[in-house]
Amino acid sequence: MEDEALAVAGANAAFYAAFEARDLDAMADVWEHSTRATCTHPGWPTLHGWVQVLGSWEAIFRNTPWIQFVLTDEVVEVEGDTAWVTITENILQGESVHASSAAAVNVFVRRPGGDGWRLVVHHGSPVASTAE
Repeated sequence: MEDEALAVAGANAAFYAAFEARDLDAMADVWEHSTRATCTHPGWPTLHGWVQVLGSWEAIFRNTPWIQFVLTDEVVEVEGDTAWVTITENILQGESVHASSAAAVNVFVRRPGGDGWRLVVHHGSPVASTAE
């Protein structure tokens, strides 16, 4: 089971690497291309289906000149062919280096034949700053 958790953590890391690189092909490699694909970006309505999810990444990458994630509090759980990762996204972005945080849940499903894990749900929710 520990090997499966490591594989899911690797798929999760690939998601954030694709995001930071603003690489649409790498992002497409991470996701399941089905009607089950669901994505809620912080402040956005929930998007359903791979076509809508892909369109959101195209828009984000086109309008984000630079982004970096410092990921904390990662917890990976695996149950059969489904896994989920809860994580805090500490985000640096923009020309003036704007910092923010989001709590995220990433749900992965095992590909048929056990050939890796694909992201099927990403939900990010903004976290209020506690700085005084």
